Amino acid sequence: MTGWVEKFVGHAGDKRRWKQYKARAKALPRGYREAQQALERYLTTYGAITQGGTFVTMLEDLVELLEQAAAEGTALREIVGEDPVAFAEDFLTNYAEDQWISKERSRLTKAIDRAAGAT
Repeated sequence: MTGWVEKFVGHAGDKRRWKQYKARAKALPRGYREAQQALERYLTTYGAITQGGTFVTMLEDLVELLEQAAAEGTALREIVGEDPVAFAEDFLTNYAEDQWISKERSRLTKAIDRAAGAT
């Protein structure tokens, strides 16, 4: 696990934040913790965030949202709605600039701009 965290999360400050995030997530009430784990898995797989700091920030924001909801007694469905996939993907848009696909979109645009200028 440490190797994965180092590759994905990055330098020591981010690793510290990662450990703090995991402790916060573990402290959530059961249902909120299960939702956090499911959302983390989906965001990790679907999100393709390329910057460790952005990835940790996204998950910290997620756990903060769930902590607040738990403290206020807000039901999970009030947070994620009837479509958890839509919620996760909408949540992810706040961090889209560091997604792998964003970099590829930029690379494609620049390549076409260069090619169009060369014709």
